[in-house]
Amino acid sequence: MPDVTTPYPTGAPCWVDLKAQDQRAALDFYRDLFGWQGAPGPAEFGGYAVCELRGRPVAGIGPAMAPEGMPEPPTVWTSYLASADAVATQERIIAAGGTPLAPAMDVGDLGRMLVATDPQGAVFGVWQPGAFFGAGVVNEPGALTWNELHTSDMDAATAFYGEVFGIEITPMEGVDSYWELRVAGLTVGGATLLADDPPGTPAHWLTYFAVEDVDSTVDTLVRRDGNVLVPPFDMSAGRMTVVTDPQGAPFAMIRPAGS
Repeated sequence: MPDVTTPYPTGAPCWVDLKAQDQRAALDFYRDLFGWQGAPGPAEFGGYAVCELRGRPVAGIGPAMAPEGMPEPPTVWTSYLASADAVATQERIIAAGGTPLAPAMDVGDLGRMLVATDPQGAVFGVWQPGAFFGAGVVNEPGALTWNELHTSDMDAATAFYGEVFGIEITPMEGVDSYWELRVAGLTVGGATLLADDPPGTPAHWLTYFAVEDVDSTVDTLVRRDGNVLVPPFDMSAGRMTVVTDPQGAPFAMIRPAGS
């Protein structure tokens, strides 16, 4: 069911956003690639744009900002995990060996957020819903369809995300060296080891967007100055590719099997 109308359960990926050096260029790029509609938002929220697909929120794109004297943050997609209490989640992150990067803060009446790293260095966000609970459309072309943790230590990741969010990380049946993330008995994402990434790749969360046709979407991406990291290929879950946008943000695109 692509439309989401109720809050996400604790631990489930509920939102993704991008902090771009050139917000307008990023908005134009993803409009052309996925059909998103979005414009810079109010100054009180730093100009953050909530992009929509079919009139429903699908992802956020904001301008990259850093405290005075600090380097600009990298241009990457951040996966947010749902929480009923961001402050309590922050305390559990610290107790489990993670590190808050942006401590829990209110975002008007929309909700409360924080950004942190797990003990292996993977950056993720936490979202406590208020008036806004996250993505209103998923699992259809142009929308978020999968969030995948790439980690150097699966046992440590299992312990951390289990302690902080109650996420279960278990081997995926029928797939070698791949794990699924489960919340309340439902599969909400995946996990893999960094050994399958290029040497030197840090721990991270990878965002997957669904598309109708991987190859033609890659052609559009290249024409718009994006880059292909992993050319389109077929695997058990469908046909996929890993790419970067023109500002260097990596993400994956997939046509799920059977779609």
